[in-house]
Amino acid sequence: MFIFRSVVGKLWLTIIGLVAVVLVALSLFLGQYIETSFPKSQEQTENLRKLGAKVTSGISINGEDDRYIQLVNDLLSAQEASVFIIDTNFQQISSPLDNLSMGDLHYDDFFTKQTLSHVFAGETIDNQVLGKSGAKQRTNNLYSAVAVPLRDTAQQNIIGATILYQSTQSVEATQAFVKRLFGYVAIIGFLITTFFAFFLSSRITQPLLRLKKAADLISHGEYGTRVPITSSDEIGELGRTFNRMGEELSETIKALNHEKEHLASVLRSMTDAVVTFDAEGHGILTNPQGDKIIREWNQIHWDAEESHSSDGRKTDVNKLTIPEPMQMLFDQVISGAKQMSSKVHVHNEVWSVVMAPLYSRDAVRGVVAVLRDVTEEFRLDKLRKDFVANVSHELRTPLSMLQGYSEALLDGIAATPDERQELAQVIHDESLRMGRLVRDLLDLARMETGNLQLHFRQVDLISFVKRMHRKFAVLSKEQGIAMTYELPDRALILQQADEDRLEQVMTNLLDNAIRHTPPNEAIRIRADRITFKGKDAAIIEVIDSGHGIPSADLPYVFERFYKADKARTRAATGGTGLGLSIVRNLVEAHQGTVQVKSKEGHGTTFSVIVPVKITPS
Repeated sequence: MFIFRSVVGKLWLTIIGLVAVVLVALSLFLGQYIETSFPKSQEQTENLRKLGAKVTSGISINGEDDRYIQLVNDLLSAQEASVFIIDTNFQQISSPLDNLSMGDLHYDDFFTKQTLSHVFAGETIDNQVLGKSGAKQRTNNLYSAVAVPLRDTAQQNIIGATILYQSTQSVEATQAFVKRLFGYVAIIGFLITTFFAFFLSSRITQPLLRLKKAADLISHGEYGTRVPITSSDEIGELGRTFNRMGEELSETIKALNHEKEHLASVLRSMTDAVVTFDAEGHGILTNPQGDKIIREWNQIHWDAEESHSSDGRKTDVNKLTIPEPMQMLFDQVISGAKQMSSKVHVHNEVWSVVMAPLYSRDAVRGVVAVLRDVTEEFRLDKLRKDFVANVSHELRTPLSMLQGYSEALLDGIAATPDERQELAQVIHDESLRMGRLVRDLLDLARMETGNLQLHFRQVDLISFVKRMHRKFAVLSKEQGIAMTYELPDRALILQQADEDRLEQVMTNLLDNAIRHTPPNEAIRIRADRITFKGKDAAIIEVIDSGHGIPSADLPYVFERFYKADKARTRAATGGTGLGLSIVRNLVEAHQGTVQVKSKEGHGTTFSVIVPVKITPS
């Protein structure tokens, strides 16, 4: 039952138990006392016999003086006793005091005539009997009585009997009274105990219940809950301690929430992807970048041999789980319990992955992974290496030729003036080629560092295209290539442009077109007005009928030293491999763009788009 599980119920039962034990012990002691007190009634009877003998002796001396008997009764009334005299004819000579509660008693209330006949014969007799109905109704007491022979003045003859009686209680009556008394005390004790139980319920249990309710509210997140303090005792101290605990807990929760929000803000603001996995490879915590990347990687269809992890688990694309490219590194971190890093290639992207173990005591409970997109860094590093290799290659060839031909001149191998002239011409051409390479490298470096100086002015594109056509018409004719142009009917003016740099752009494009277009083919230059990014712009297209560029090489043609035709050499074409890179940088400096369209075997089209008016940056 609930009452036996509550503090009040237990305390109530404890108090009742204590009261019951005390009452039982007290009843045992009183019962023992009553049992041992019974012999005292015998002593009372013996004393009454002695007193009766003395009183009888005094009555004998004083005769039938009623005043003496009245005096004796006055003295005996203090002990609830009385005396009266009967003669041998069983006639009552005197009676007890009328004011005694046990008055109106007669000899036959204590002794029979037969018993008194023995007294008249000289015996002293005592007895205890219940009073008759009249006395019983008034007193309901037992009486100890003694009958003593009364002699005459000469003490020779018995003239009657003196009956001395005293009220006394029986052991049974006392025990019954004690039982009733204990019953009343037990009932009162139980009632008082119950009252104190309810009193304690309001003084102890109610504060405890308030504490419990407040604790429940705090457990549900209401950390501002407090309990009222209504006393200064231990319960009050407990309430104050609880309130202090609630305040400290509230402050701690606020600090934790602040740190959590701070951490969440840091994670959200990070460009790197941060993901936490448990030991089974399931995602626990991640920032938006990490969630996006992991879900995208889980949706990628991997090869059959990569579709399962090293322990045979299949990747679930619908959950935030460890993706296949990271599985091997994840297993190594879990088993080795140390931080590891690696480069992961996903399609055309390169990712740097750093994994560190998360510990729970001495066991590894998961890992935290930081992913960074290093595709651009990887590409730049590759470009740097390629640049060094290409520059070394491009410089080594002319230097080798310069060294070889100069040694031929010094050794006198050229015997005739024509041979010496030919060797000197080769040396001159190679030096010019080296000069162009160095100049292009310097221009490209200035463009990429933002130090390129442009001189903007108004440029008439129609006149500009015609001039570029005249510049390359002779060269294209010598190669057997027909060069034409198409211009709009209305004027095409660029409000802000550097004509010299645009000429450098067209020179590189037309030079490439002539070098890669076979004889008997054509090159067209087309200019027109278009809209670019919502603004007026001009487009200049160089369309050749050459061999075209493979589709796999199109994304890389504007990179430095990139060769679409791997079999071609710079010496055969005379190019430096930097022309298209310079074209892209010059066009972007004009806030424009350059595009290429090509299909292998069907020619190439380069489109230069330049806004009519440049927006100030």
